[in-house]
Order: sequence, then structure tokens, then C-alpha cells
Amino acid sequence: MDYKRNVLETIGNTPLIKLNKVCEELPCLVLAKVETFNPGNSIKDRMALKMVEDAENAGLIKPGGTIIECTSGNTGMGIALAAAVKGYKCIFTTTDKQSKEKFDILRAVGGEVIVCPTNVTPDDPRSYYSVAEQLSKEIPNSFWCNQYDNLSNAAAHYESTGPEIWKQTDGKVTHLIVGVGTGGTISGTAKYLKEQNPNVKIWGVDTYGSVFKKYHETGEFDEKEIYPYITEGIGEDILPKNVDFSVIDHFEKVTDKDGALAARALARNEGLLLGYSCGSALAGLIQMKDQLTKDDVVVIIFHDHGSRYVGKIYNDDWMRDRGFMEKNVTVKDIIAAKQDSTFISVKKSDHIKDVLEIMRANAISQLPVMENDEIIGSVIEKSMLNYLLTDSGSAIDTVDKIISEPFPKVALDTGINELNRYITKETPAVLAKDALGQYQIITQYDIIQSL
Repeated sequence: MDYKRNVLETIGNTPLIKLNKVCEELPCLVLAKVETFNPGNSIKDRMALKMVEDAENAGLIKPGGTIIECTSGNTGMGIALAAAVKGYKCIFTTTDKQSKEKFDILRAVGGEVIVCPTNVTPDDPRSYYSVAEQLSKEIPNSFWCNQYDNLSNAAAHYESTGPEIWKQTDGKVTHLIVGVGTGGTISGTAKYLKEQNPNVKIWGVDTYGSVFKKYHETGEFDEKEIYPYITEGIGEDILPKNVDFSVIDHFEKVTDKDGALAARALARNEGLLLGYSCGSALAGLIQMKDQLTKDDVVVIIFHDHGSRYVGKIYNDDWMRDRGFMEKNVTVKDIIAAKQDSTFISVKKSDHIKDVLEIMRANAISQLPVMENDEIIGSVIEKSMLNYLLTDSGSAIDTVDKIISEPFPKVALDTGINELNRYITKETPAVLAKDALGQYQIITQYDIIQSL
């Protein structure tokens, strides 16, 4: 019979998948190492198991003990799987910028989660690094994995990720691109690949607000580079021991917005629902497309699954709130934003002078014409003035002398961009019925006001 003795034996041997639509503008073959096929849905399963087993072999944790880790979520998930199989307790410290889904998943697999503030220095006693370290000192028979400085992290990728990529590409890989957080993935994988072929280019993806790129290029740890960012899983305000800068050829910075949009493009165009840093890796690769040729074979590592981010990058409202997507203002929103929602109309038997007075009193320049509760036409200030300037025009004439076509009617869920099809120089307004079934007029001014 063919079966695994436990879930830990399913870690690794993830597939390479060719990227098609999202890489159409690139001249080369791009292969994604999709780590969501690991049981914890991320590449961190590899190093989490390695750190735990190395700690066991070194006698740093004994049966019934507690594993402690500072994590953005994925490493914690990998550790939790190992702990569930091996019988350990888990305590995870994380930051308040991580998605709620990550907290819920860690708790679901038996972990205790302590949420710490993001915007504090690493040595602040409130930071998730410091809290994890302090807990490891206070709790008997506990082990703090410390994925940032525990070299078992990079070793896991030297032993598994690197050899898998080399074998799967038949040694033809020319470029590796991967987001850099703790540095274990890029450093361990790069070390193995460069031992096989020193010409393999290693590109790390960094984020704005992180120290990696400038430190790599200048050797200066510049605290001015450090500021809050939204992207999860990459970038650091410290220099983890797992980052081997000597095997990394270049760091490419990617904005929070570009990373989020690229992740959504992967889901929409490739059927790959992936995490935030995966989008950043793709965006970084596309930014560097001019450095690639038709003969190159690029491997891009996709760290984790998009299920961790359904409340963030895969939520339209979250994206719009941060300016990553245009706000989808609808007719309903425009009506809600109007300072005065009183609906004013006139009859075709009304005198032009009276209609002009209504317009002046209400600071409006167009009105619908109604008869028996039905919209039968419209009058526009400019048309009335043009009529009065003719030899035959008189202010005591009735509206039926100058009535125009009715304003178009639109649904409440009509988007603001669609209104461009209706509102023109000749048609300055549209009509819609609100939630109560009452007519409302929407003008160019109303649209501007809602924005």
C-alpha cells in the first residue's frame, strides 16, 4: 500500500508550473515553484520541520515541551503541524499588521497566539521578537525557534528546495527570483544552485520600508530606510543571520500596491490563488524583464496560499480603501452623498420665467418635465436662454415650446464610469429611482461632489 505515515511526510516535492498570461511580455520561460502544495500551504513547512527536528536532535526540547516562535503566520503553521504530530505545545507571537485569517488558522491547529504591535523597534520589549525570547526564558522545557537567526532555516532549503529546482529544470535554470524575509529560502536555495552553476542569477524581492536593498548595495544599515509597509512576508527592519548577501546578485523593491495587484492577476489569469509576497515576486520579475533573454529559464518561488489574505488583497473594499483600486462609486453612492435629495420637476404647461426662477432659487440648471407622475421630457437652462434670445421667444411662453428628450434612466448599481455613456454636453443629467422608489436626478456636479 502507498501511504504516508503522517502529514509531515508530504512536505516538499512541490511542482513547477509554467506561467503564461501574466508573463506574456517576458521573453523567456518562467516556471513557478508553487509551495502551496505543502500541507501547511506554504514553503515554511520545510524549514519549520527542520528547525524542530534539529532542536530535538540537539536535546534543546524534550517530549511534552513548548515550541515558541515569532511569526507572520506561515512559519507558525508549519511548526504547528510538526507539533501536532510530535506532541508539543505551541505559542506564537505575531504582529497586528497580519491578516486575521492567519491568527484564526494558527489557533485552529492548536497554537496560542499573542498579537504584538508592528510599529516598535525589534529590541522594544513589546516587539514580537522580544516577547518570544522572553517567553522562552520563562517557560520550562521550551524552545524558541527564532527563524531569523536559526541556520536550520537556510539549511532546509539547501537540502530540499535547491535540489528539487535543479532536478526539475534538468539543470537549465538561469535565474531564481524570490521574496526575502528571514532570508532562509533565498540563501539556502541559492547556495545549492550556485554550487551547481555559479552563473545562476539570484534576485531577491524587497519592499519599500525594508533595509535589505540598500544594505546589499552599500553595506550600510540605514534606519531611515525603515518605515511601515503593508506587504506581508518580505522585508525586514533587522538583518537576519539567515540572509547570505554573498549569494544574492540583486535586490528589487516592489510597492505594496504592485504586489497586491500582481497577486490578484495570478488568481485571475493563471488560476493560482497565492499570497501577498507571491504577487511581489511576480511584480519584481516584471520590473526586471529587460534583463532577460529568450534563452533564460526563470524559476520564481511562490511562498504561500491566498487563503491567508481573503480579507485583504482579495477584498475589493480593502484594496480601494488603500488606493490600490479605483473606488467603484455607484449611482446609489452618489445619491447618498447629495446634500439635498429633494426631487424637483416642472410641467410642460409651466411658464419659462417661472422655471427659470425655480432654477435660480435652487442653484440648478436642468429639470425633468413630468406629467401624471411620468417623466416626459427635460428642460435645460441653456436651451431656455437661447430660446429667449430669439425674436419669437418670450418668458411667458410655456415649457412645451422648448422641451427636450427625457434624461436617461439608470439603475442604482450603475458604476460611475458607466455614467460617462449617458452624461454629455447635450445630456447633463440622468435619473434614477432610490431605495424608496422616488426619482432622483444626478448631475455632473453631484458626481464631482461624491468623489
